[in-house]
Amino acid sequence: MHRLIIEVDQQLYQQLENAAQVHHLSLEAECRRRLSELECQSRYLQALLAELRADAEEEQWRAPDDQRVV
Repeated sequence: MHRLIIEVDQQLYQQLENAAQVHHLSLEAECRRRLSELECQSRYLQALLAELRADAEEEQWRAPDDQRVV
């Protein structure tokens, strides 16, 4: 899995944490939820998510048979 590091201001981080708690999600899952909502609105996000999915698929393909997720 690739790691994405972003810088956000304290207020936005707090909003993300609060939303994650309200939706009973991890911070990562909340960010993914928000990205999926924006995916249809932004061609840039569509391209970014397509690239991330392709990378994840490639990683899965490279994994040994006993570690593959089907």
